[in-house]
Amino acid sequence: MTPAIWMFLAFVAATLGITIWAAKRNTGASAYFAAGRSITGWQNGLAVAGDYMSAASFLGISGMIALYGFDGFMYSVGWLVAYLTVLLIVAEPLRNAGKYTMADLLAYRLTPRPVRAMASLSTITVSTFYMVAQMIGAGALVKLLLSNIPWISTNAAIIGVGVLMVVYVVFGGMLATTWVQIIKAILLMTGTIFLSVLVMKQFDFNFERFFSAISQLTYVDPKTKLEVTRNFLEPGLKFGDAATAGYGKWDLVSLGIALLFGTAGLPHILVRFYTVPDAKTARVSVVWAMIIIGTFYILTTFLGFGAATLIKPDHITTDNMAAPQLAETLGGPLFFAFISAVAFATILAVVAGLTISASASFAHDFYSNVLHHGKETDPNSEVRVARITAFIVGAVSIVLAIKLQTVNVAFLVGLAFAVAASANLPVIVLSIFWKRFSTTGAVAGLAVGLLASILLILVSPSIMGIDAPDVVAAKRHLIQMKPLFPLNNPGILSIPIGFLAAIIGSLLRPEPEAEAKFEELQVRSQTGLGAEKAVAH
Repeated sequence: MTPAIWMFLAFVAATLGITIWAAKRNTGASAYFAAGRSITGWQNGLAVAGDYMSAASFLGISGMIALYGFDGFMYSVGWLVAYLTVLLIVAEPLRNAGKYTMADLLAYRLTPRPVRAMASLSTITVSTFYMVAQMIGAGALVKLLLSNIPWISTNAAIIGVGVLMVVYVVFGGMLATTWVQIIKAILLMTGTIFLSVLVMKQFDFNFERFFSAISQLTYVDPKTKLEVTRNFLEPGLKFGDAATAGYGKWDLVSLGIALLFGTAGLPHILVRFYTVPDAKTARVSVVWAMIIIGTFYILTTFLGFGAATLIKPDHITTDNMAAPQLAETLGGPLFFAFISAVAFATILAVVAGLTISASASFAHDFYSNVLHHGKETDPNSEVRVARITAFIVGAVSIVLAIKLQTVNVAFLVGLAFAVAASANLPVIVLSIFWKRFSTTGAVAGLAVGLLASILLILVSPSIMGIDAPDVVAAKRHLIQMKPLFPLNNPGILSIPIGFLAAIIGSLLRPEPEAEAKFEELQVRSQTGLGAEKAVAH
């Protein structure tokens, strides 16, 4: 049995042990959905970072930098800067005004049932997009790692990850998920730092030599089969006009907007702020998360550019596997096993967070507050429904991941960010800061933002066949299947549409009752007055 398999098994055994430990402490809804609000600032900061630093970050972004240089680096910039939105706008008001989900904030002064129904749908959609990306990364990783074992296929790996994430969520709840994410964050940072040091060691820790090699990178172009020398520090390889039929700059702007605003609408990030005892701890956890995440995304440049210079783009197996290949080249089979196990841990931790956010939203928002009007008498019913939902969400994600396993995980996560930014963020911001915001506006913003982003994705080049920098192939596709929307990421259009729908809906149907509670929400969200009492039962 290879070292990588032993490391996989060791991590799985450790996390299952945590799940058993956490299961004994899941004595109610607060314990299951919010870890009993017992997580400290630094612990939650690590958990948030562990939730955020996904397979798209570790595998997808490093691969994009390795293949597309500067253009791939722009993905990591967007992911990093996005946390400023969370810190300045979302974290404190959400913790003060909510209980378990994003919809708690919206329902504070709006009519609960329609708002919660739409918020639950949006949460499950975003979580599924994100989850599928992680599971695709798991399948690709195991396929590379265990290619010499015929009975372990990509599909089997995806199914295995799906089963494990359901076990974590069903039995361990938020407490188990939190500690899995903390362990994963520590392992990921350790591996990333060490791999970055190994990269710089190849250049005698001389940054001038490192960047000089990147600026004059010679390799065989996979399309022309000719040797070329390119400057990977210059933009244009992915978002240039030749690669995107002239829409590259707009596509980059659209992606940046989606990443910047989408983070503040990601359900699995938002629910993390309910696990801390108060708003001050929520702020502290965001600061910790930004330090960890900032360090990580800086280091992804060493992973990506290191793979480009030391392995060469034409020798990278797939764009999702640049970091593991780099680890094998520089550290040998044992370090490759460790990095692969870390990537596997990354995937498991993130899908567990996504699963619990989706199941909590369905159980708390839809089941308890929509179907039962918030009058469900059985205190354990929400937990029971959440566990059933976890099974269903896991099964759907497994099927979708198997069907879409050739898609780059960073790209797929970018779409999840676009949906979150178009549907969730407008209603969160307007609920907190606009007095005239109404229930009609919230429902319209969620529904239109969700539909607009998904429809634009369906008619974009990524779905309609023109997603590669092969202009000849693109021209062939234009004859039969010309995209109705020219950009791969819909954020630049879908986000304004989401805001506009929310504003128009509020103006067309004002709600005096919601306006009357605006000042109360302001005091509660900014000061935390009454927050402890509201979340204690």
